[in-house]
Amino acid sequence: MLKRKKYHELEQWKSESNRRALLVTGARQVGKTFLIREFARHNYEHFVELNFISNRMAAKVIEDATNTKDLMTRLSILANKQMVPGKTLLFLDEVQKCKEIVTAIKFLVEQQDYDFILSGSLLGVELKDIRSVPVGYLGTLEMFPLDFEEFCWANGVSVDTFSHVREAFYNKQQLPDYMHEHFMNLFYNYLLVGGMPASVSEYVSSHNMQIVRNLQKDIHNLNRSDISQYAGTDTLAVKDIYDQMPSQLNKENKRFEMNILGEHARFRRYENRFLWLVDAGVALPCFQVNEPKYPLMLNKSPNRFKLYFNDVGLLTSTFGRGDFLHMLDKPGRVNFGSTYENIVAQELVAHGVKPYYYSKRKFGEVDFVLDASFGKTMLIEVKSGTDFIRHKTLTKLLDVADYSFCDAMVFCESNVQFCAEVTYLPIYMISCVE
Repeated sequence: MLKRKKYHELEQWKSESNRRALLVTGARQVGKTFLIREFARHNYEHFVELNFISNRMAAKVIEDATNTKDLMTRLSILANKQMVPGKTLLFLDEVQKCKEIVTAIKFLVEQQDYDFILSGSLLGVELKDIRSVPVGYLGTLEMFPLDFEEFCWANGVSVDTFSHVREAFYNKQQLPDYMHEHFMNLFYNYLLVGGMPASVSEYVSSHNMQIVRNLQKDIHNLNRSDISQYAGTDTLAVKDIYDQMPSQLNKENKRFEMNILGEHARFRRYENRFLWLVDAGVALPCFQVNEPKYPLMLNKSPNRFKLYFNDVGLLTSTFGRGDFLHMLDKPGRVNFGSTYENIVAQELVAHGVKPYYYSKRKFGEVDFVLDASFGKTMLIEVKSGTDFIRHKTLTKLLDVADYSFCDAMVFCESNVQFCAEVTYLPIYMISCVE
């Protein structure tokens, strides 16, 4: 089993004295169902799973329930298993096909007889039209692909070993050279494999990248299929945006340019198409800020943004064979800035950090700006090549008296270094920013 950090959050949920139902969200193929099953196996005597896609009749049965008692009767018949109060977890999967259940279980949760976990795909898209989500009865846990630390665990790195990386990050100390080289090699592999559980499991068991690439291709096809099924009249435009993401990230400024969607394309007309991909969890937005001041949301430019993939493996799977061979052969020789940036974006989002970027003609561009504590912000530059000391924009901003930064960091392939106000950190240490 792949070790996941979210397992601990499930344990915390179960330890609550007055438990709510739990809605587990996240993009397709990030491991929601597998993790819930494993959690149930180790924590409950009885487990009932209802899938509203594989059991198409179930949704109709639930929707026709007239009251709470009737709903419980119908659930028990559909379960066809023993349900013991206080010892049973009911897992309702693919709830986007039975939206009523999200509000209908409100009163069952109140009785505290059974524990409920709900999950599904495209919940950010499909549950938007629910009129009254019972917030008081429903907690949320969002899952992402395996982050770099989880990828390391899957490849035999112990929790204790990785703790040396975290300790070096917080203390700004160099790792021993042999350890730095080991984690850089793991990072190069992560560029290709990414964090989708199926891809990671296959890589760990066979190291056959051809099979891994086929699995990633399947996920791309599944995403396009979802767009066709759920995006309605926006299907063609959403597909076009999705297919353009790799080439847009490969541009020098990496900002999504509207003109690729048509000569007269405007953000206002296409906003819902972009949001569809974000709500579905397959794209991660990074908005530009006009000033790097806390709080960044107040300085956000709503129509200037970059779109990253939720998984770097899905990005690199669109590259040619020669490109990913270069990645295995010391990527520092080739500029893969967009790929490194994609990892930084997905790590930050997975760790609960909302990324922005700064760009102004007077200063230039900083790859990422983050809200920090005490009203300050943090500047992050990402360098994939060997010339990581050059960062004109970072240097200029640090000299502006009106701005207050708690940190300026360059994530690169070097071991930990210092130069004036800038800290240079190995790129894999982005996994420590929370």
